[in-house]
Amino acid sequence: MSMPFYVSPEQLIKDRAEFAQKGISRGRSLVASCYQTGILLVAENPSASLNKISEIYDRIAFAGVGKYNEYDRLREAGIRWADSTGYSYSREDVDARALANYFAQYLGATFTEGQKPLEIEILIAQLGGRLRETKLYHVAYEGTINDENRFAVLGGDAETIKERFAALDEGESDLATCLAHAVSALGGPDRKIETTDLEVAVLEDRGSRRIFRRLDDDTVASLLS
Repeated sequence: MSMPFYVSPEQLIKDRAEFAQKGISRGRSLVASCYQTGILLVAENPSASLNKISEIYDRIAFAGVGKYNEYDRLREAGIRWADSTGYSYSREDVDARALANYFAQYLGATFTEGQKPLEIEILIAQLGGRLRETKLYHVAYEGTINDENRFAVLGGDAETIKERFAALDEGESDLATCLAHAVSALGGPDRKIETTDLEVAVLEDRGSRRIFRRLDDDTVASLLS
């Protein structure tokens, strides 16, 4: 009778982390940043129908990088959770921190107990209002939650892009300036990203309940000009 193959817990966790990181790094990056009147989310995404950025609830947006089918499944689960929580209790009981905890628990359990870890990172962005602060929660593939300060970068060569954006960031800039900095950081000094390869959305309070808005190519081009 053959002996079962043994792998130490430390090596197993290391192998799972490397597997997830490799999958995420192959994807295109995403930048989220606060600006004067809202939150901007910019992703390099040539697809016109497979969105990385979407609305998930009142004043809350969801963004993901990595394997599309994996983070889109999480997005759908998050919408169901938010709708049921808001219906059962109150819409004010649904906030970005609760959603981030919900996603983190699932990602953490999958990382340690599943057959393979999910090759994704997600961002939960909440525009502040009368009852809540503006928040950016970055949830990693193993379930770690980071409460980001003012901006966040996910996927691809995240550290390099983060350094580029931090060098350009001037704090509370307007939408056009913030967008220009995000696109410049994503592309780097040697590459220009075409408007048609960008997915851009904002959370901005315009006096109505719906504050999530996608920006079309013409609007993006106008802001960048």
